[in-house]
Amino acid sequence: MPVSLVFGASGAIGRFLVPRLLAAGHEVVAVSRETHASSRPRLRWIAADLHADMPALPDADAIFSVGPLDAFANWLARSSTERRPRVVAVGSQSAETKQHSADPNERALAERLLAAEQMLARSAEERGCAWTVLRPTLIYGAGLDRSLTPIAQFATRWRLFPKVMHASGLRQPVHADDLAAACLRVLETMGTSRRIYGVGGGERLDFSAMLERVRTSLPFRTVRLPIPFMLARAGAALVAHLPAFGAASPMAVRRLMDDLIVDHSAASKDFDWSPRTFHPEAHAWTPPPLP
Repeated sequence: MPVSLVFGASGAIGRFLVPRLLAAGHEVVAVSRETHASSRPRLRWIAADLHADMPALPDADAIFSVGPLDAFANWLARSSTERRPRVVAVGSQSAETKQHSADPNERALAERLLAAEQMLARSAEERGCAWTVLRPTLIYGAGLDRSLTPIAQFATRWRLFPKVMHASGLRQPVHADDLAAACLRVLETMGTSRRIYGVGGGERLDFSAMLERVRTSLPFRTVRLPIPFMLARAGAALVAHLPAFGAASPMAVRRLMDDLIVDHSAASKDFDWSPRTFHPEAHAWTPPPLP
């Protein structure tokens, strides 16, 4: 019975990955910042913080990182194991799309992600471990993202749905469960080692159309609230310093005119990446229960 160690198990991807691993016959050690109880056989939760001192963890046949990539890469660099576990990590397409951003904070994020990928690769190879990194586009489906779920929650509370006018940039939203399935397929597929794959959703649609799909997923009627593009930028500048609106920076609004998509043909060829199209249902904006 293979043993899998999952970092970020209580996050968006982890909530789908852990059940998939159990169904595939793995013994799972799930790591998250808070303690969780579970009656599921072959599942053990460990409370630990990658940004702090970590407890000793059991050796594993596979290690999945579906939380902060930089914290995981730092842990891997200082860890030791008797086995040579297969390492599958999820980063972000921001490593590429934000490299040349006009916002220094976004450039710094891209630099951290790239540095984390390099550290992960180096540390894994020093230990003789095969490794793969997935770079997803906008993730949805677990009610934990800071992009679409806050909009759905705003509409749920106020019955108003914001519509930024002339937001024509293409998006490629990818469901967290599709990424969980991809992690398992990468583990089982030869030829994916020492590779970084861009992975996006099964459909490219402009930002306005994406928001309209979110609106129609809600189980109640809402009133569209048209917002001129320039007003959206000004509003983002006013609230960007507030934690609840951290994702609504002026640069994030400006990118509503940019295409944030990825060519995932390599992933399709190498491990049969075939994600669903973007037709969310209401439960996509509520976190699923922990396994």
